[in-house]
Amino acid sequence: DTSLTEANSFSPSMPMSPSSMINQYKFEDEPELRDLFITVDDPESHITAIETFITYRVVTKTSRGEFDSSEYEVRRRYQDFLWLKSKLEEAHPTLIIPPLPEKFIMKGMVERFSDEFIETRRKALHKFLNRIADHPTLTFNEDFKIFLTAQAWELSSHKKQGPSLLSRMGQTVRAVASSVRGGVKNRPEMFTEMNDYMETFSQKINVLDKIAHRIYKEEREYFNEMKEYGPIHTLWSASEEDIADSLKGVASCIDKCCKATEKRMAGLSENLLPILHEYVLYSEILMGVLKRRDQIQGELDSKVEALANKKTEKDLFSEEIGKLEDKVECANNALKADWDRWKQNMQCDMRSTFANVAENNLRYYEECLATWESFLASQRADLHVEEDSEDRP
Repeated sequence: DTSLTEANSFSPSMPMSPSSMINQYKFEDEPELRDLFITVDDPESHITAIETFITYRVVTKTSRGEFDSSEYEVRRRYQDFLWLKSKLEEAHPTLIIPPLPEKFIMKGMVERFSDEFIETRRKALHKFLNRIADHPTLTFNEDFKIFLTAQAWELSSHKKQGPSLLSRMGQTVRAVASSVRGGVKNRPEMFTEMNDYMETFSQKINVLDKIAHRIYKEEREYFNEMKEYGPIHTLWSASEEDIADSLKGVASCIDKCCKATEKRMAGLSENLLPILHEYVLYSEILMGVLKRRDQIQGELDSKVEALANKKTEKDLFSEEIGKLEDKVECANNALKADWDRWKQNMQCDMRSTFANVAENNLRYYEECLATWESFLASQRADLHVEEDSEDRP
């Protein structure tokens, strides 16, 4: 069963204190010797006659010998990040390239160029670059180095040196031809299992993503309604002199619960929603990587089949088959290593994310419960005082 339960095997002895829960589940080990630190910050709007766009400052600090300096500061726009991602996919077709935020993150929830949208994107771009920096192979990619160090005009010049149109068309034609030929005949069992796992994972993570967005929407509606209740009780207290203090107390409790709800909503939008959606995008990326591996396997299978059907040009075919066998072996090894690494990171992210959500929920309900219990206790005390005063002669 490829369910997410294997990624969420908690200890049976759950800690009772919410503050200790998240500390118990720190699964992702910090790298011992990091030599590349990247920060994405300081978003800046640019308005021209043609378009409006945002650039972000990318600050890099490194001790690597291949860099000419120990610190760089450049500005990049979203299209530059897209370029980098495409170059990494082109250079490493069977490695798992981290996802970029979509053109419109959480469409319908935030407006483009709003502070919330820009901050959400900034965090995603920061994570994107740092995932690349932590990758054992991608971190040494030359285009990644240029992205971090080149000034705007240098990067623009480098972009123009990309593959020609005919080369890109050739890649597309090969991909289409591979899909037309159908499934791969000699796909190793390991990659069939990977494909099955990703199909199930994709279905489940998409369901989780939709449920999380629905929860957030319902929470927002609840928050908006609750914001009206406090002022209503305050106004009511002005016309009910006998119970004015009690009504004001209710209004105060509602206000505190409202603030707690707003804090919980912030936790959902900052922690849960981005992580789930990131792995929705990862599921699409993984399916693409598996397809590209199958395309390389398909080329090898077609050459082997052609060799079997031809008596001439055997030496030429044998040489091509040898190169394709090496290519398939490299693709298989790269994907297997990256698959294990990705799966471990995914499990760590899911565990820490849901542990964080559980901790926030516990804190929220404890805070709301304590607020109302304190109010009720004060009301009982007032009631006893009134009863004692009535009993006196």
